[in-house]
Order: sequence, then C-alpha cells, then structure tokens
Amino acid sequence: MGHHAVAVRRIDLGYFIRPAVETGGPEPRVEAVLAYLVRHPDGLLLFDTGIGAADPETEAHYRPRRRPLPEALAAAGVTPADIDLVVNCHLHFDHCGGNPLFPGTPIVAQTAELAAARGGGHTFEELIDFPGVRYEEVSGEAELWPGIRVVPTPGHTDGHQSLVVRRDDGTALVLAGQAHDTAAEYGYALLARRAAGEGVEPPLPAYRPWLDRLAAFDPRRVLFAHDASVWEPTGPAAG
Repeated sequence: MGHHAVAVRRIDLGYFIRPAVETGGPEPRVEAVLAYLVRHPDGLLLFDTGIGAADPETEAHYRPRRRPLPEALAAAGVTPADIDLVVNCHLHFDHCGGNPLFPGTPIVAQTAELAAARGGGHTFEELIDFPGVRYEEVSGEAELWPGIRVVPTPGHTDGHQSLVVRRDDGTALVLAGQAHDTAAEYGYALLARRAAGEGVEPPLPAYRPWLDRLAAFDPRRVLFAHDASVWEPTGPAAG
C-alpha cells in the first residue's frame, strides 16, 4: 500500500493517579496515558498528545507523571515536525497536553468537543487556543485519509471520538481513546449488546448506541487511552 504499510505504534506518555473517589473502589488507581502513532501512505497521524500542564489543584488531585512527547516520539524515530495530522479523542488536559507543540498542523476535533473546551470548566485554555493552532472541525463521522475514519463515541464527553484504522490486510483496528476506560469495560458492553440482540430477558446492562457502529467495522483489535490491555474478539463477530 504505497511506500508505507499502515502501522500503529503505541506511545507511552506517562501516568496519573485516579483518586479513590473516582474509581468506585476503596483505593486509588494508577492509569496509563497512551497515544498512538499511525503510519499511513498519506503521512503520520498522532492520536492524542499526552498530559498538559495543569493548575496546582488538578496537579495535586491527579499527581501526574509525564513523559515528554518529543522524547516519546524520538523513541519511535520521529519528531513533532514529522507529524502531518493530530487527532484528539477529546480535549481534557491528559489527552491534548502536547497540542501546543503542533502549530500549523491540522488538529481534528468534533465541533461539540471544541465548543465544550472553549466554554470553560472542561480543560485548560492554553492547551486549546495557542499561537498557530489550526483545527479541522468535524461534526459526526468523517474519513480523514483513505481507510482512516473518525467515529463519534460520546459518553465520557459529548464530543468524544474514536479512530478506525483499516489495515493493509483489510481488517480494522480501533483507537477507542476513553470511549471506555478499560478493555474489560468495552468487552462487557459488547456482551451486553450481544445478549440484547439474542433476546435475553431484562434486566440487562445498558450500552452506548454507537457500539453498533464500531461493531460494524468488525475490529480485530481495540486499543485504549488509559489501559495497555487490548481487546480482541473471541470468535467470529456477532451482528
């Protein structure tokens, strides 16, 4: 496929401590912050950019440990200047922290997400509107490059989006961002969808309606922003 096969590489950008009040359990949880570098014949795409600078209250709340994005990209053999397109699953500070390193580079965000980010109380303004920023707003699903598609997956935020990558062998890989916090949660939601589709009597857990759209791509792998585990199907896709 062109001069480069489509390939996806995970980029480790540090971690933060989610306090017990947010985990639903008795203990805090240490969560990874992961970005993804997509090599494509049309260029290099970076999905999420890591943990940005925050105010003292947020720093104390989450206690983040950052791996500088240029250092992380260097390990993959690229620099920020090599990136042709940035896509953020959403614009919280732990997903768009490196955006100011990309003046002039198109940044793809859902219109609803950008509006929320500019509305206050959502993120940190200096990560959103910085000198040279160039947004490509999309409203809904859109193909960015051949075989590269953003799909709205609202829930964590109203403007959350995931990225579907069609690989050279025709199979799909989904970069789900924080559509679900973990691979296990995604798997539970898929099973809830399957049970509902097979007519299991209520009560059943609810699942997001966009799961139907992601399942239609029949992904062979689904990767996440805060979980290094990877979801893979156990057998032929259902539905």
